[in-house]
Amino acid sequence: MKPTVNPVVICLSGAGEAMAHKVAKSLNAQVHGRECRVDVADAYFPNARDYVRTLFASGTPIVGVCAAGILIRAVAPILADKRNEPPVIAVSDDGAVVVPLLGGHRGANRLAKQISEAVGGVAAVTTAGDVALGFALDEPPAGYRLANPQDAKPVMAAMLNGATAHVTGEPLFEIASDENGKVEICVTESPVEGGDNKLVYHPQRYALGLGCARNADPQDMWELVEKTLADAGIAQGAIASVSSIDLKADEPAIINVAKRLDVPFRLFDAAALEAKTPRLENPSDVVFAKVGCHGVSDGAALAATNQDAILVVGKQKTATCTCAITRQSEPIVEHNGRARGKLSIIGIGPGQHSWRPPEASQLIAQAEELVGYGLYID
Repeated sequence: MKPTVNPVVICLSGAGEAMAHKVAKSLNAQVHGRECRVDVADAYFPNARDYVRTLFASGTPIVGVCAAGILIRAVAPILADKRNEPPVIAVSDDGAVVVPLLGGHRGANRLAKQISEAVGGVAAVTTAGDVALGFALDEPPAGYRLANPQDAKPVMAAMLNGATAHVTGEPLFEIASDENGKVEICVTESPVEGGDNKLVYHPQRYALGLGCARNADPQDMWELVEKTLADAGIAQGAIASVSSIDLKADEPAIINVAKRLDVPFRLFDAAALEAKTPRLENPSDVVFAKVGCHGVSDGAALAATNQDAILVVGKQKTATCTCAITRQSEPIVEHNGRARGKLSIIGIGPGQHSWRPPEASQLIAQAEELVGYGLYID
């Protein structure tokens, strides 16, 4: 599972400080500033190259209000796989130019356009698909998943060379459909095979609710989910989230499903699930006596979707696991419930900020709660 990571706005001097805060506000992000050069920031760092490199290695999207070359030189030694690397964007001090340097089809182009609209600048997008066709096939709109991203490059290359496309399902891109097209763009909720001339997109309108006995077998849970989806004709890529009661936040069987589906794992308290009881097909007094709600998997699936959602697959079960599926009319973009917490144990260094490891400064800046000796964390 790849959680969404908020961008960090890097500011290196007072000249770009006002713009950095303007950009950060538009992205709901933090400003991290160079020590002794930036007055107000959420975190400070002594060395720009090392700090940018650390953020990049951790998968954090980077927006640098600075020269593009600084960012390029910082990350160049650790570039490896563009499919897994975070966006890197350079913004001029005055906001006139916003340049997506890396990760154009992993969110950088979208972020650059969002920033340019907020600050009144120009997004200097250079990726071939965006320039020639006006869209990127490997970056579908929010709420849609490309099932075979490895095939986006040959399909895009064919279209750049003049090939037409046969579009089936709802139109995601501004493409004129040709029934005799050499490539196919298929948008479907069903499990469909793609290929080097066929891209398959799944609208993520479904939420998967799960419940299980303590320490249930992860393979048992996965097999139940696989069978339930297959029987219902729902593609795995059409699932937007996995959800359960908060008592199951550490349950390996459920965590494993969320990881394998590569979707968020969301949690609800018993009261939130109990509120869904009138919509359950088979409320259980036994479950209520144990956890305080009449249904975990079906209640969680309903809680994860909006009010127009319907329970398309009621509670399915094995001896130790349960699952249920809801579907709402629009793709799920905002996720209800809360995510699992994350605990980081760090050392803050021997003294001043400049001696603190960049990783520690980043974790401190991202933390919602700090626990430690008061004199150290004040």
